[in-house]
Amino acid sequence: RGEDLAALARVRKRDVPLLYWTAAAHGLAISAAKDDPEMIAQLPVVEALIRRAVELDPGWNEGALPEFLINIEASRSGIKETERRARMERYYTQALAFSGGLRASLFVSYAENASISTQNRGEFQQLLDRALAIDPARRPQTRLATLLAQRRARWLLGRMEELFLSSPEEN
Repeated sequence: RGEDLAALARVRKRDVPLLYWTAAAHGLAISAAKDDPEMIAQLPVVEALIRRAVELDPGWNEGALPEFLINIEASRSGIKETERRARMERYYTQALAFSGGLRASLFVSYAENASISTQNRGEFQQLLDRALAIDPARRPQTRLATLLAQRRARWLLGRMEELFLSSPEEN
């Protein structure tokens, strides 16, 4: 809405963490209420918050913003799969550059949102292996986030037969 966009225009770079965490909390509330059309209709608010954060500081938190946009693209409806995939690839590349490949969550997010939908089992395996290869002790400030992403990666790897319709030789 117009007044919301005007409010976002007043937000400054120092507010990027607030934009991110507000978008994350709101996005989780939406995902928990998938049967509530009023909540789902608020997804553009989440996207507006993240896009404003990107305008202000695209590399914030080592690529957390383009990584977030991967999730937004995955939830988007009404666009061609090739377009969705191209956008996710662009955000993945950006996040990878900002993070230097040190965010395990990036690999998990991309595997879950891009590889499964295209049934690319090899890519899925490779991305999750990259997430698991990150040493959580190397960067104490992100240790917990790394461990949580690696836990998710192991969980996803344990469900490959459910997630992929074809055998590994077919991909």
